[in-house]
Amino acid sequence: DQIKDLAFKIYENMVVGFFQGGSEIGPRALGNRSILASPIQKWITGYINSDIKKREWYRPFAPAVLFEHQGDVFESSVYSPYMLVTTTVKEEWRNKIPAVTHVDYSARHQSVTEENNPRFYSLISKFNEKTGVPVLLNTSFNGPHEPIVETPMDAIGTFLSCNLDILVLNNIVITRG
Repeated sequence: DQIKDLAFKIYENMVVGFFQGGSEIGPRALGNRSILASPIQKWITGYINSDIKKREWYRPFAPAVLFEHQGDVFESSVYSPYMLVTTTVKEEWRNKIPAVTHVDYSARHQSVTEENNPRFYSLISKFNEKTGVPVLLNTSFNGPHEPIVETPMDAIGTFLSCNLDILVLNNIVITRG
């Protein structure tokens, strides 16, 4: 129920700080230390860049996609769990996921499977059930001039300072009241 409710909140254009399990190693947020949002509305990119990340308006965001639907959405069937492959968003999906489609129609996707991240996979699956879109916007969970959050206290600090709507700390969900 918690994941289903969270998927619905993302569908309602709420922006979520998602903190679960151990942190990722490397340059990308892969669903354990992520800011998540709906890819459906183009305006969300400007909102996250200006009001949350406080950076240039044009900076792109990555799509996290259910691997079994990846070939439907992108011109790539390459399994890319670490967000290292750039591909093209298929023409019929460009207006469906504009928040993660760069100006040249490219995207650096993350392939998500139930095996590589069960909870994140479940969240994207519930969002897909609601919307028919097997993709979430995924960016690193950090504020301006900060490293990616490492601890629950870091996550709470970023939640409070960066206008996030919801914070998920493992199984605890915190909302702004």
